[in-house]
Amino acid sequence: MKKIIGLLFFVLLFASCNADNEETIAIDNPEIALNIPADFPETNDFVSLNKPTKYGVELGEKLFSDKRFSADNTISCSSCHIQEHAFTDAKTQAIGIEGRVGLRNTPSIQNLMFMKFYNWDGSKLQLENQPLVPIITHEEMDSSILEVIGKIQNDASYADLFKKAFGDQNITPERIYKSIAQFEYTLISANSKYDKVKRKEGESFIASEAKGYEIFQQKCASCHSTELFTDQSFRNIGFPLNTNSNEAGRARVTGVAADFMSFRVPTLRNIEYTAPYGSFGQFPTLKSVLDYFDNGVLEAENLDPIFKNNGNRIPLTEDEKTNLIAFMKTLSDTAFIK
Repeated sequence: MKKIIGLLFFVLLFASCNADNEETIAIDNPEIALNIPADFPETNDFVSLNKPTKYGVELGEKLFSDKRFSADNTISCSSCHIQEHAFTDAKTQAIGIEGRVGLRNTPSIQNLMFMKFYNWDGSKLQLENQPLVPIITHEEMDSSILEVIGKIQNDASYADLFKKAFGDQNITPERIYKSIAQFEYTLISANSKYDKVKRKEGESFIASEAKGYEIFQQKCASCHSTELFTDQSFRNIGFPLNTNSNEAGRARVTGVAADFMSFRVPTLRNIEYTAPYGSFGQFPTLKSVLDYFDNGVLEAENLDPIFKNNGNRIPLTEDEKTNLIAFMKTLSDTAFIK
C-alpha cells in the first residue's frame, strides 16, 4: 500500500512539474501579435500549429542567417533571400555553394503565412517542410540537416535560444524547421502606397497610377487577385522555356502533362524590388515582361486561356504599359525592405 501511495505521489509531482514547466514556457516565450490586415486571405492551415513566438522567431532569424547550413559554410538562407530585394537576390537564377547555378529564380518570401503552396511548382504545402529543400539541394547548400546540427550543437548561443524557445537545449530537425517558419511567418508586407490609399490614410494615386490601376483591374486582376496580388494558381503563360531537362514546372510535382511548364502565379507586391522576373529570370525589367505579353507568348497545348483565347497575347499600348508599371510600383513597401 505504501508503495502505491508513493508511486501516486511521484506521478502527481511529475505531472505538476510538467504543468509548471509548460506554464513557464508559455509565459516566458509569448506568442507575437502580428498585424494581419482584415482583408487578407485566411492563413495556411498549418500556421495555427506553429504560431510565431518571441524566442522562436529570434531563433529562426538566427538560423536563417547562419552560413553553416551549407556544406562549405558560405551560404545561408539570407544569402539568396536579401531583405533589400524583398527577400530575393537580383540574380536570374539562385547561386549556391561553389558558384553552382540553381534551376530557378529565387522567389520572394513575403506574406507566406497566407500561401497555400510554396516554391515555384508548389511542391510544399507546409512552410515547415520547405527549409530542407535548399539544405540538401546540390546547387544550393548541398548539406544535410544532421550535418547542420553537428555544426551548431556546441554553440552556446543556440543552446540558450533553443531552451528559451522550446524549454530545453535539445536541437532537432523539427525545431529548426519550425523556428525558421516562425520567422518567415512574421514577414508580412501590407504597408505600401496602395495599402495606404485603400485605408484612406491621406495618400492618393497620381493620374498615371490611377489609370494603371484601371488597366490592372481589366487585364491583370484575374490572375493577380486578392490582397496578395496572386490567386495562387498554376498557369502556363507562354514564357520563354528553361531548356534544363529537370524543368517541367508544376508537372514535376503532379506528373500530369497538362501541368507542364505551369508555375505558381507570383505576387506583385514589392515587384519593383524583385527583378529579374520569370521562373528563371527571363526578363530583366517589368517593361520587358509587358512587351512580351503585348508581342505574343509561346504557343503551348496547355497555354492559359487568358492568352489562348486572345491570340496568345495581352495587347497593351505604350501608355498602358507606363501606367501599369506606375501602379505596380504603388505596391512597394519601403518599410518592409528595410
